[in-house]
Amino acid sequence: MFGPHAFDALAPHLKALPLQGPPHQRAHVVFLQPKLPFNCLKRRPVFPRHLNHAVQIFRRPILPWKVGALQLFGGLAGMFGMLHGEVTPPGGPMFNAAPHLGVMKRIPCLMTGAMLLAACTTESPENAATPGDDYHVTGNCAITLSEEDLALRAAKHAEPGVTMVELSNGYSVFTQQFGESEDAKVLVLHGGPACTHEYMLNVAYQMPGHEGLADVGDAEVHMYDQLGSFYSDQPSEDLWNIERWVEEVDEVRRTLGMDSTNFYLLGNSWGGILAMEYALVHQNHLKGLIVCNMQSSIPDYAAYNMSTLRPQMRPSLVDSLEAFEAAEDYQNPTYLELIDKEFYRKHVCRLETWPEEVVGSFARLNYKLYDLMQGPSEFKVGGRIIDWDITPRLGEIAVPTLMVGATHDTMDPAAMARQATLVQQGRALICENGSHLALWDDAEDFFEGVTQFVRDIEQGQFAP
Repeated sequence: MFGPHAFDALAPHLKALPLQGPPHQRAHVVFLQPKLPFNCLKRRPVFPRHLNHAVQIFRRPILPWKVGALQLFGGLAGMFGMLHGEVTPPGGPMFNAAPHLGVMKRIPCLMTGAMLLAACTTESPENAATPGDDYHVTGNCAITLSEEDLALRAAKHAEPGVTMVELSNGYSVFTQQFGESEDAKVLVLHGGPACTHEYMLNVAYQMPGHEGLADVGDAEVHMYDQLGSFYSDQPSEDLWNIERWVEEVDEVRRTLGMDSTNFYLLGNSWGGILAMEYALVHQNHLKGLIVCNMQSSIPDYAAYNMSTLRPQMRPSLVDSLEAFEAAEDYQNPTYLELIDKEFYRKHVCRLETWPEEVVGSFARLNYKLYDLMQGPSEFKVGGRIIDWDITPRLGEIAVPTLMVGATHDTMDPAAMARQATLVQQGRALICENGSHLALWDDAEDFFEGVTQFVRDIEQGQFAP
């Protein structure tokens, strides 16, 4: 469960303001995109911060083509009045929200109003975005792949160990094998939803050949991109529910030859949701379950964010973040910069330099699918899984289970430890120096604990 832009090579505040969010609510930024030849540029121009600040007076979603010309010209006249010191602009409430702006900062308001007028006069209702274009409505979260993307996918698909698993619905998903073992085959479920397997590659690097497994015949690791993620197929239809994903995991298991004699399922974050849900339906196929950095309740996860993580920030910062959230301005460069610096770097990955596998995975996040399921960011939880909670059902899981948490995680480490007591055969591993990506920023403790769990099962010595 990861947010967009967390690992972008380019700092978020240097990016142009993107047009994410429901298309039928994009009118509050469309006036920054009048009919100018921006499409010919590699990157849209970045508007100065003082202009971005002035633009906040227009944050209300409006439909430009439904705003009358008199209201628009009245608004422009109102801004002229503001420049001349009038206390109440005559342009109506649309322009009354920024009395705190000084004269110099009101000038960009005038520029912005003119751009709004240009957008309104050149954008017709027939060409404007409608709710029917919104992936929240249609479920169409397919990534539009560039030639560069297609070449990258083709190169990845040609690597050794790759198997494209064809599902019963006709789509195919990417898998890749590392190492060999008859007794311990580990299928890795990435998070997001809709990240890629790449940020989990440290499992493939560390487990095969790990000294902790030398006495039990090593481990075989299978990486896997879930449907809708970058290296797998991109359906345009709405297939996005947990039940279908669980059956997808089972189809992958069967194709790769895994069963109760050798099948370990390891899921991180959103992948932990799928792992627990899979165990509730198909635990007869499991040998061991490893749930990493995922509470069994989204409401509890969100409550931990509000009650514990946010209060760790200075109050003025929290106020700023909550102001952006109240305006549903989740793609504002300043908001993205703040959550990257104050949240992701403290609670998602604490390494000073992030591994290129993590950077690449986040760069290839299918944001539409992430937003649909998880919500706009790790800091603001929402989406289709907002009410997900299987805590009362954890007692149904009878297979040996390892619950992995971390001291600095976005997930409550105490909750992770408690979950280990709720399953029938549970063990807790809390990585003291780790965060949400403890497999990277506390790798030694993480893999020592995970390999010991597998070794104990293989030797018939597992105990909670």
